[in-house]
Amino acid sequence: MNSAMEGMEDLPEAQRNALLQKIEELQVRDSLRTYNSVVERCFVDCVSSFRSKNLDSTEERCVTYVLRKVFEACARVGMRFGEMSSQSEQQMQQMMAATGTARQMIKR
Repeated sequence: MNSAMEGMEDLPEAQRNALLQKIEELQVRDSLRTYNSVVERCFVDCVSSFRSKNLDSTEERCVTYVLRKVFEACARVGMRFGEMSSQSEQQMQQMMAATGTARQMIKR
């Protein structure tokens, strides 16, 4: 992601602002989709009757369990994404170093 942001510095300001706004819109959209998905999952898995507008203790425990699982899954995905991003960045640096070494050898 850092290299992508560095590449944006070369864009004209208007294009950069438009791109940043589009990225922000996509992030908001994805956040809303995630929120709606979690709410639907909690409702489908946990609410079994409409006796009251309040959740009973069983429903509350279920919602807590579902949310905990969702948050744990998100954390794991985030960790894996970070690991993959780090590995990708290291590979890119190695390729760039190898390319630089090859160029130096060719110049000799």
